[in-house]
Amino acid sequence: MGICISIASSEIHDQAEEQHHFHENVLYLTETIPSIGTHTHGSLYSKQGTKGLNQDAAILYQEYGIKGGAFCGVFDGHGKNGHIVSNMVRNRLPSLLVSQKYGVAKLEPTPESDNGRRPRKDLVKWKQACVSAFKVMDKEIKLQHNLDCSTSGTTAVVVVRQGEDLVIANLGDSRAVLGTMTEKGIKAVQLTTDLKPGLPSEAERIRNCKGRVLALKEEPHIPRVWLPHEDSPGLAMSRAFGDFLLKDHGLIAVPDVFYHRLSPNDHFIVLATDGVWDVLNNDQVASIVMEAESEQEAARTVAEAATASWKRKFPSSKVDDCTVVCLFLQDKQHPSSLAPET
Repeated sequence: MGICISIASSEIHDQAEEQHHFHENVLYLTETIPSIGTHTHGSLYSKQGTKGLNQDAAILYQEYGIKGGAFCGVFDGHGKNGHIVSNMVRNRLPSLLVSQKYGVAKLEPTPESDNGRRPRKDLVKWKQACVSAFKVMDKEIKLQHNLDCSTSGTTAVVVVRQGEDLVIANLGDSRAVLGTMTEKGIKAVQLTTDLKPGLPSEAERIRNCKGRVLALKEEPHIPRVWLPHEDSPGLAMSRAFGDFLLKDHGLIAVPDVFYHRLSPNDHFIVLATDGVWDVLNNDQVASIVMEAESEQEAARTVAEAATASWKRKFPSSKVDDCTVVCLFLQDKQHPSSLAPET
């Protein structure tokens, strides 16, 4: 599996600036790679809520590395400077991931994939590259001297497709879902775990670092991370870029990394910020994508459905930003013409 992106330059950052997309919420990029392979299609869309500035960011990078390859991600910023952090990560992470992959010299013991099969060495390198790239990204954010990120940061969920292999890296409570066809129709398979303080393993790590995990009385269902002796800042996720006030108290920027080998029945991947998942479940989102008029309209259709659901379920609450990336793994067809391969 080769890669055709130059490591020597900050290609994503520079290309985004040249296209005048650097500060926009969504960014689409593509490489021209003269080789034979399966073309992928997709869409991305970000809909501002009613809480103020849209702090979400998203990217869809087609032909990333090889023909048919892709890098896609969504980033949900929070805090005063969250919109800056989410854009910074969105623009920097794709090229940083490539440079870290080719800087990995020592391989760790090969982990098992989710289906029990051992991934190839190249996939192990991708995992190590993800962990390393996220670590470097967090350091680069901290080194921005004119940017206060003590209580500002962003989530990140990214999917890298190389051939029929997926590498998924997750930090925080954004989510990746796979749409796969079954005899009963489209089925949603969640590829990531929402990394929130309420998870026992996450809470244990935070408390071992003297951080506190408590929910507000008015929000008993939302555990938050607090400093040892102050009722601050109350972060509702257990991993994030930035938020350096909590980095000594259990908050980490180490992603969960997963593998998935694509099958002929896998039709699309959806990445979305929690503004979508708070009001729509996985199967609802998968059905919306399947019923969308086209690949180009799929992400917008999901975001608008989520916004409508916010207004219907929580009419007195402010609507969260809703950002979606849809990556189609094969040409979109009308649902009635689809049947699973046996």
